[in-house]
Amino acid sequence: MKHTKVKDLLNSTTTLQEVNAKGWVRTFRNNQFIALNDGSTINNIQCVVDFENTPEEILKRITTGAAVSVIGTLVESKGAGQKYEIQVNKLEILGDSDAEKFPMQPKKHSLEFLRENAHLRVRTNAFGAIMRVRSVLSFAVHKYFQEKGFVYVNTPIITGADAEGAGEMFQVTSLPLDNLPKTEEGAIDFKKDFFGKHTNLTVSGQLEGETFAMALGQIYTFGPTFRAENSNTSRHLAEFWMIEPEVAFNNLDDNMDLAEDFIQYVIKYTLDNCQDDLKFLEGRLLEEEKSKPQAERSEMALLEKLNFVLENNFKRVSYTEAIDILRDSTPNKKKKFQYIINEWGADLQSEHERYLVEKHFKCPVILFDYPANIKAFYMRLNDNTEPGRETVRAMDILFPGIGEIVGGSEREERYDVLIEKMKALEIDEEELYWYLDTRRFGSATHAGFGLGFERLVLFVTGMTNIRDVIPFPRTPGSAEF
Repeated sequence: MKHTKVKDLLNSTTTLQEVNAKGWVRTFRNNQFIALNDGSTINNIQCVVDFENTPEEILKRITTGAAVSVIGTLVESKGAGQKYEIQVNKLEILGDSDAEKFPMQPKKHSLEFLRENAHLRVRTNAFGAIMRVRSVLSFAVHKYFQEKGFVYVNTPIITGADAEGAGEMFQVTSLPLDNLPKTEEGAIDFKKDFFGKHTNLTVSGQLEGETFAMALGQIYTFGPTFRAENSNTSRHLAEFWMIEPEVAFNNLDDNMDLAEDFIQYVIKYTLDNCQDDLKFLEGRLLEEEKSKPQAERSEMALLEKLNFVLENNFKRVSYTEAIDILRDSTPNKKKKFQYIINEWGADLQSEHERYLVEKHFKCPVILFDYPANIKAFYMRLNDNTEPGRETVRAMDILFPGIGEIVGGSEREERYDVLIEKMKALEIDEEELYWYLDTRRFGSATHAGFGLGFERLVLFVTGMTNIRDVIPFPRTPGSAEF
């Protein structure tokens, strides 16, 4: 008999039908009531066992974590909080779970403990909900861009280019580390490596994406990216997923419009399709915040916060205006900021970004026109900027609780200007000849942005540590599983 998902059973419109459900035991009470979950929904279905006619050795094997199959009649439940239950006629243990050793007991576990058991934590309500929300958000990303006529491009994971110029990249090599081949000058001879050159794991698909946008018009990438940044904060991962659209003929204003529309679309889609999971995560967040001082609690509940982003236009503010606001702010004057803002040109920190969003404007903010010297080489230099205060057509989107969630720009499409910027930063023109070709042959205004997918999942789920919204987090000193 083919089994039916728990979600479909709970949404059934008919009863008194024989059904088969398979899943994992969450709890087993009074030798009679199994709470069965199969991952299709956060809700369990109650399976009522005829314990008087079930062998004792079978009842003993119905433990938390055990995989079981039940066949029985779907009936309206007499218990509170559930519409249907299964009166079990036949029960089979598919996989035993030692109750003494199974880590995911039906009790509250710390997030640190669950991270240590990332291969099993998805069996808890919280992580089941987070991963279903992540899945729906991921689908919404593709749905949005496909509906808008974007072409999905798979950019390389192994690359010889450093898009950010940051240098914090994971090297890829097949050379024997205990006997590295050397050149006559004593440097590592990468010509003997697998690719015949120095290569790394990508930090961004943007540069390669630009080449495709200049032929296909509008493209997006959605894939894994890597940063060898020795950071143990709650906002950083060494391996994460990036969404990067790139659009020919778009300027910075078009780019801001696209990013705002995109974010609102995927959040609305997830709100519409993950109601049970989001309600659970909202309750979890409220419970967690009870132990925090009032000043540290969220001003809005999770669903209210998500609807707030949908219902409010993002405030667009120049970097220069933002610096003036921050310099004159109370926390800056009273030296409450960890990084005091004294002058134009400072690189904004998360505390500054969150102040602008949460305290000053009280809505999502798009900052634009940043100082050129704190932004990447490929961002378009603004015309008519005063010497010493050159700015680029960059934009960052700032969200409550998160800070920066999107970074993007209009790209520098002028060949001569791009060459000058690369020379100033000592970026090898020969290494990026293919990128420069897009400026040599049919160059045009174009723009794009990058959105760290895990930061979006963090915002939508209300979680506070980015390690809790990716299946297997990769961080300094930790590459378990």
